[in-house]
Amino acid sequence: MKTTNKILVVDLEATCWEEDGEYQKTHSEIIEIGICVLNTSNGEITQKQGILVKSQRSKVSEFCTKLTTITPELLDQKGILLADACELIMDEYQSEDYTWASYGNYDKSFFMAQCKRFGVIYPMSNDHINVKVALSDKLKLDRGMGMERALKHLKIPMDGIHHRGVDDAYNTAKILNWILKH
Repeated sequence: MKTTNKILVVDLEATCWEEDGEYQKTHSEIIEIGICVLNTSNGEITQKQGILVKSQRSKVSEFCTKLTTITPELLDQKGILLADACELIMDEYQSEDYTWASYGNYDKSFFMAQCKRFGVIYPMSNDHINVKVALSDKLKLDRGMGMERALKHLKIPMDGIHHRGVDDAYNTAKILNWILKH
């Protein structure tokens, strides 16, 4: 792990459909990259940002909008291409130089797969913390718990809207800070 007092925390939201299956696995695309910075020295969480990403090959379903609050119109107005989002992350966060974290391994593997699929430079370092596993290890649990349940278990209030990348990244940072402090 890179030695630093700064960890980037990321949460992805993607196009999704009510019927989970093979279609979703092959057609889902990133529509939001939530990112923030956890200062491990003082627990401060800064640079909270939700980068909206225009889907190129799939559409935002009604189900997806209900889950994330992200609409096709919002992406049309404020979304950028994945390549531009990755460049922004590298420029603004120096993402290749820092350890990064997400709640579970999905974000890491999906981010890598999406970059490969669209021929985009992967913006993150190889140093990744799976916060879900780290919490399970810390609490000596046999299996992981979802982020919302973890927040309740730790008596940490949830901020924002669950399934919005910007808010889930922030809430994940709060869980990671708890792990590092206990």
